[in-house]
Parts: sequence; C-alpha cells; structure tokens
Amino acid sequence: MNPSPSKHPSESSSPAARDLRPEESPLGKPARYCDRYDPSLLFPLPRAPKRAEIGITGAPPFGGADLWTAYEVSWLNPRGKPQVAIAHITVPAESTHIVESKSFKLYLNSYNNTRFDDAEAVRTRLREDLSAAVWQGGPVRASVGVRLLGPEAFDAQPIHELDGLSLDRLDVECTHDTPAPELLRAAFDEQPVEETLVSHLLKSNCLVTGQPDWASVQIHYSGPQIDQEGLLRYLVSFRNHNEFHEQCVERIFMDLWTRCKPAKLTVYARYTRRGGLDINPWRSSHPASLPANVRTARQ
Repeated sequence: MNPSPSKHPSESSSPAARDLRPEESPLGKPARYCDRYDPSLLFPLPRAPKRAEIGITGAPPFGGADLWTAYEVSWLNPRGKPQVAIAHITVPAESTHIVESKSFKLYLNSYNNTRFDDAEAVRTRLREDLSAAVWQGGPVRASVGVRLLGPEAFDAQPIHELDGLSLDRLDVECTHDTPAPELLRAAFDEQPVEETLVSHLLKSNCLVTGQPDWASVQIHYSGPQIDQEGLLRYLVSFRNHNEFHEQCVERIFMDLWTRCKPAKLTVYARYTRRGGLDINPWRSSHPASLPANVRTARQ
C-alpha cells in the first residue's frame, strides 16, 4: 500500500477536539500502514466516562501517571539513514484523555520514513503531539514526558520485579472471573499497618477486541490491614473483565479506597507489551515520586 502524503515534521494536525468512543478506534479493524509523519493517527479517549462508572465525578482521590515504553521507534536522519530508539513516555493521570494503544503504534510507525534533524527534534515532536492529544479541548496543564534511549544505552536497561510480599504464595479458591469488590475486607478493629503486596496474576481483556492483557500489580498502603486472601481473589476476579489498563488500575484503586479505607494507597501495574508498547499505570492517594520505568522479566 502506498503511504499517505508526507507531512513536514513541524506540522501538527492532532485529532479534532471531540470525545470519541472506543469502538470508533482502529482496534480490531484493518489499518493501513502509514510510514510518513501523521499526528492525526492518534486516537484520544476521554477518561471521564469510565471514571464515572467507578464513582469519580469530580477530582479523583489520586494522582499519578501512565508510564509507557515504546520499543519500536525509528526515523530517518537528514541523510536518510534509519535511527532507532526506545522511548519512555509519561502521561499525567490528571490529563483529560488517554491515547488508544493501537493508534499510538500507528502514529509511531508514521515516523519510520520521515526525516528529522536529530533525536531531540523527534522527542520534541512526540512530546507536543502527545500532550495535545491527552488534553483534548483544553489547555495543556502538564506536558507528556518523553525520554529517548539510543542503542548505546540499550544494554544498561535493567530488569526488576516489583518489590513486595507475594500474594501468589496463598493457596486460595478462586470462584469469580469478573471484578468482585465484595471480596475485599480489612481489619478495622486492629492496629493499622503499612505494607507492600504484589501479585503476578492480574489478567484483564481489551475493552474492544477482548484480547488478553497480562500484568503484575503492586499495592502499597497504610491503614487497616487488608485481608490478603480476599485481595488475591479480588485481583484474580478481573480475569474475564474487559477494560483498558488505565481503567483497571483506577478500578482497583477505588475499590480498595472505598472498602478498605486506607490512610494512604498506591496501586501500580506493569502490563506486558503488545505491538511494541507496554502501559504501566501508577495511581497514588498522596504526593510521591514516580516509580522508575523499569521493565519486569515478562515485559
């Protein structure tokens, strides 16, 4: 197929500021491969509707970010020689929109046969286009962060599992395969605790295609001690649930926040990559440093 007409890298034509629906996205549909820069390929989706489903109608009780890693980033230098990089991308959780992941991949592919002066020009273009996409219809209050790693830095990228006490050690009977917040319990009549719990058994499905999404999840909290068996059974209950990564993490956060009433809570999930992209949502009830965007072995 012939690529779409080439656009100069200085031109930005992000999608018009309107709220789109997941079924309108490129997910699950044949898509033409475009290898010339085209920011209109980005498909933003509003956060508000899915947040309303979990009881968030105003400001959410959390901050945070979505940490993306893009492993298939390439462009041409001024002489037409291909360049490659890994991109770490940070999307603020307070942004009004997310970017649907297949559209993100198609957008990145549009760089493949486009010439840029240098890596900094690519980074600037990524930051500006993505910031415009996730703040559809409003001013950019916090820009998307973009860091490009060249081949000389590839072998310095570490692999590290999420720290914490493994819930997966527990021998529990799992009888739910859609989110069951009623499984969550906490010891309100005992002394509060602070602990970090981890599970590798989180699985959900894509909201549009139903394809499986796999993740490890880390929960750090202080407050009434959460029943670990109930928490593990609750996390497993997402197994047949259809929702995007960011939405699953916010649902987990809100169920724990409302049912277990911790004083502080952080939920962090690292999903395995699809199409050269992994998405790792992090939500925290209190100001804290972002976690390092370090991949796990499954990623």
